[in-house]
This record gives sequence, C-alpha cells and structure tokens, in this order.
Amino acid sequence: MAASRFVVAAIAVWPCAVVVAEEADPESVAAIHRWVEDLGSDQFARREAAARSLERAGREALAPLATAMREGDLEVVARGVEIVRGMLDSDDPDVAAEAEHVLEELTERGEEPAAHMAASVLEFHFLGMGDEARARLESLGATITPEPGGGTGVDVLIGAGWRGTAEDLRQVARLRGVARFSLHGVAIDGSVVAVLGRLRGLRILNLYGTGIDDQAARALAARLPDAEIDVRKGGKLGVSAAGLAGPCEIRQVQPGSAAELGGLRSGDVVVAIDGEPINGFEALTACVARHGPGESITLSVERPGIDAAPQRVECTVRLDAW
Repeated sequence: MAASRFVVAAIAVWPCAVVVAEEADPESVAAIHRWVEDLGSDQFARREAAARSLERAGREALAPLATAMREGDLEVVARGVEIVRGMLDSDDPDVAAEAEHVLEELTERGEEPAAHMAASVLEFHFLGMGDEARARLESLGATITPEPGGGTGVDVLIGAGWRGTAEDLRQVARLRGVARFSLHGVAIDGSVVAVLGRLRGLRILNLYGTGIDDQAARALAARLPDAEIDVRKGGKLGVSAAGLAGPCEIRQVQPGSAAELGGLRSGDVVVAIDGEPINGFEALTACVARHGPGESITLSVERPGIDAAPQRVECTVRLDAW
C-alpha cells in the first residue's frame, strides 16, 4: 500500500488523479463515515480531500474518528490525530473539550504509536496553561506547594476541603512538574485515573479513599513505572511511629483521632491487628490501608507498665477518613 501511495502522490498533478471532495451535508453520518474510511485510501488526493471534509464537519466527526484511530492503520491515526488537534483550538469550548477527551482516551486505550502521538499533541497543547490550571485547582481547595528539598517541581494535595468535580481534577494534567500528587478522601473515576497516568516525572502518588479498584491501581503502576504509588481504601488510624524499622512502637497519637478514641497511647507497641502479626510500622500501615472509613479493627498492643512487665491490651478502633 505504501508504494502505491507514493506513486499516486507523484502523479497527482495529472487531471486523472485529482479527486474532488465529496459534496455532502457535513452533518450526514454516512458521509462522515465515508470520509473517515477515505483517510486510509490508496489515493493521496482522496486522503487529502477526506481530511479537509472531516475538518469542516467538526464535532460530528469526532466519534467516528475516535473509533478509526483505535482500529485503523498508521496513516489513519496520523491524519486523525492532526484533525482532532485542530479542534483543540476551536472557538466552541464544547468542541475543544470533546477533542481533548478523544485524545486522552486514545492516550489511555490506544496502541502504540497512536497513544504516543496523542500524548505528544496533548502535552504541547497544555503548554502555557499551567498558571490558569493552578489558579483553578487552588480556588477549589487544592494545596500546591514547591517540592521540598529545593526541587523544581510541585507537590499537589487534594483532601477533605476539595469543592471540585472529577472534571476539575483533569486540570492536574495542565500543571508543569508535578513531583508528588496526594488525593485524600475524594472519589475518582477512570477519566481521572487516565490523567494521573500521564503525569510524566511524577515520583510519588498517594491515593487514599479514592474508590479505585485493584485493576486501576495496576494500570497506574504500569503507566508510571518510576513512581512510588500508595493506594489505600481510606481508613485513618491517626498515629505515628518511633521508626520504620523494628517493633511498631507508637510515638504520637493525634488528638481526637480514631486511635485516641480507641484507647491507644504513646509508647504502645502494636503486635497484631485482628490477629495478624505486625512486625513494624510499614506492616501496620499496609494493614490499615486495606480498611475503609468507619470499619473497625482490633489492635493487640503491649503497654509499658510502671516497674512491671508490659501489659497486653486489646483496643478496638473505628477508623476515621483521610
């Protein structure tokens, strides 16, 4: 096919090779589907005519193009991405938003190199939008601070004070240099997971109580192989430890936390949760992470006595939310 395309391109100046774009109602579904099919034509002029027709069709062409780009050959993908890219600059915000969604979906679900093409277009499109996106996110309750340690990136924290929607969360993709992203107690859907998977340079991703399932977590791990990802169901105990290594000794109990209400004290050494042995603070964190807000767990602790051997105490705690 490639050879035949070069031949047609070489003789396209001859009258017999000229193909006139089909004159049809731009809103005609049948016509749009024919134009989409013509993007893969052996004739260069027909491909060019189809591309121009689809550009004029505008929004009506987006859904058929999305399907073709997921299933078509490289020629169809390249031309389709270019057509959709042009719609990103549409004066109609709804058209621009839908074009962006089409490319995001191709980035998430498409095969290479289609996914790479779409990601590159989006990355270029988002250049210069960072300040506006930051202002929008902060106005809705996000906390955005410089990366600690003198880094050039930013840390983004979205928690209980968030007043936005899943659509607003997509603004994160427009920020530049996100090094750490933490989401606490905010439910997210597949579209937000897809956005997070495109955060290049992300080093730490904390998702607590977001409602994502194991499959989505594995997909994120595959898309962000260099990031440290911590996914928890959202239950919060409210303690800190004396250290990560060695016995799980509680150093501090947060005032008013589930831990305090459940009777835990500073100096307690957690040895088991619901009968499961705990050999360090990381094990405690992992165990609590499997539980959601409102769930109860029973902690077996050794409590230091005064001039006596430690006492074994059972504390039942109803977990808070992040």
